[in-house]
Amino acid sequence: MRKALYLGLCLLVFSIASGQTFYQTHTLYVYSFAKFVQWPEENRVGDFEIAVLGDSPILPELDKLAQKKKIGDRTIRIVRLTSVKEFKKSHILFLPAAQSGALSDFVQKIGDQSTLIVTEQAGLGTKGSDINFLVKDGKLVFELNQNSLSKHKLKAANELTRLAIII
Repeated sequence: MRKALYLGLCLLVFSIASGQTFYQTHTLYVYSFAKFVQWPEENRVGDFEIAVLGDSPILPELDKLAQKKKIGDRTIRIVRLTSVKEFKKSHILFLPAAQSGALSDFVQKIGDQSTLIVTEQAGLGTKGSDINFLVKDGKLVFELNQNSLSKHKLKAANELTRLAIII
């Protein structure tokens, strides 16, 4: 099982290297996060919800993903948010760089709920984000904040932590 998970992540890295667009790559990573992060039992039923604040180029890519893939046997549902107030509960919250200023409001609103907060701006990995995308040497990489994950009662598989920059 572990070898299969690791192989899946390696294939993800190779697909990224094969010329995927920037947000197609983000989407593949978000899908992998959904598969390689363990949520508490009460969060493992119903649709798998991914919320995005604002109008981001990742939205059409996530919509395509939701039409083709599932998380286990669960349907993926994409929720577009226009404000922090609209947020109720999601498995993953994606906060685009243009919306980075809302991170502290989301961190406060989410508290210890089991929501994986994913951002894409330097410095946010230490300010409440669970996973933060960065571009290093022209490659998309991600930081993983294990303290924040623990606060949200989430656990990353070893295969995921091996690929991350741990902060």
